Amino acid sequence: MSEGVEWALHSCVNLAWSGPDRAVSAARLAAWHDLPAAYLNKQLQALARAGIVTSAPGPRGGFRLARPLAAISLMDVVAAVEGPEEAFRCAEIRRRGPGAGEPAADAADCAIAHAMTRAELAWRRALAAQNLDEIRRQAERQAPEAPARLRAWLATR
Repeated sequence: MSEGVEWALHSCVNLAWSGPDRAVSAARLAAWHDLPAAYLNKQLQALARAGIVTSAPGPRGGFRLARPLAAISLMDVVAAVEGPEEAFRCAEIRRRGPGAGEPAADAADCAIAHAMTRAELAWRRALAAQNLDEIRRQAERQAPEAPARLRAWLATR
């Protein structure tokens, strides 16, 4: 999984903390965590295409959440940034080289592909079961001053 997923998740929480009436530019969101703005902007555009955030152009434009954090799962963000493809792709190497068996013997699904598919399904279900509002609440328990610090920082620049 790329670091863009982490950046996108933090950006969603930061947009919630900034308030529903404030659009925040990619550059400002990136500066808050000292990230490259152009790369973060790509992640935010992916979130916009997925309907997680909205964007408005112009000098007072920027990004806002398109829906409440409780309606955004971790899987929504992962799929927006990484795409819907499966993480593991079986290339059927068991059918190549000297180790290849008879085609009839390899008719069943690859045991490794089957195990990886089960594991990925469990992982996706776990991500889909957790929403960003749960993450926000945990972050606020860990750093109660973080939302006010972000809003103050956004107001000073």
